[in-house]
Amino acid sequence: MSVVYDTTTIKTPRMQIVADIIDSLTVSASTGSHLAGKLVIQTSGAATLVTIPFNTTCGTVSGAVLTFSVSPSPLSGVATGTGTAAIAVIQNNASANRITGLTVGTSGSDINLNSTSITISQTVTITSGTITHG
Repeated sequence: MSVVYDTTTIKTPRMQIVADIIDSLTVSASTGSHLAGKLVIQTSGAATLVTIPFNTTCGTVSGAVLTFSVSPSPLSGVATGTGTAAIAVIQNNASANRITGLTVGTSGSDINLNSTSITISQTVTITSGTITHG
C-alpha cells in the first residue's frame, strides 16, 4: 500500500519549502545583486541547452502544487547549445542541483517551452511550469 499524505498539513508545507529553496538568495560580492535559483534545460544526454534564471520569487504554492511565475515578464534565456530539450533541473544560486528529473515539452510537461527544438543563440521561453507533490 502506498503512503497517502494530507494536503493541508504535509503537501503544502513541503512544496513551500521547495519554493523557498529555489528562492534562496545570496548577494553577489562583486555586483551587489541578488542571485536566485535557475532552471537548466538539457538534452536527454544531460547536455545543457539553456539556463533560465528565476525571478526573485519563483512561483506560488497552492495545495500540493508549486506553479512557476512566468508573467508579467516571461522567464527566458538565450540558448548556449543546440539540441532537443528533454529534461530540466533546478539549481540553486551556487549551481548545485536541487531538483532533477523534470520533464520538458510544449504542453503537459513539468516545464513547458515555446519550442523543444533549440539552436544556439535562440531565445527560449518557459510558457508554464509546475511541480506537483507525489
